[in-house]
Amino acid sequence: MLMNTVYRPHDEAGAGLLFLREEQLRLAQAMMFLAGRDMAAALEPILTEERLGSAHYRVLQVLAFSPGIPVSRLQETLGVTKQSLGRTLGELQDRGYLKSETSLRDKRQRLLHLSKEGQAVEARLFAVVRQCLSAAYREAGGAAVEGFRRVMHGMLSESSRAMIADDAAGRRKRRNGP
Repeated sequence: MLMNTVYRPHDEAGAGLLFLREEQLRLAQAMMFLAGRDMAAALEPILTEERLGSAHYRVLQVLAFSPGIPVSRLQETLGVTKQSLGRTLGELQDRGYLKSETSLRDKRQRLLHLSKEGQAVEARLFAVVRQCLSAAYREAGGAAVEGFRRVMHGMLSESSRAMIADDAAGRRKRRNGP
């Protein structure tokens, strides 16, 4: 699956970026795929123990970084059907992992939050992610961390960039008060 090109973490940052070759792009694609697979494998023991699937995890993850998200925006963020999301939300609600409140601005809109139980499960899952990312960041060094953020930002759609900005603004507002 991987090309003959070998990734060496200590290569000079940015070397050869002016002329990205097909093999470099293929290597990046393979590494993203494998990193996602490895992260999923690291999370699997907790998901199995909690009897949760990847759809449940994605909902918990989004609600952790975007508390109070309307159901419609959650559906848009996850890119799933209303029926699929409804089933997943129902299962999480039955387990006591979600709280729902009516929006003050629009009474038809339900805003979702993690309950204390949901926060605890998500925190266990995030601890695994934190450990994996921290180890990778330490190995790569500070300049690489900033470079990684820039690459990931460059891969985001405009709507995803807006979501990240909105979530950051919401976190600042919650931290600083109304």
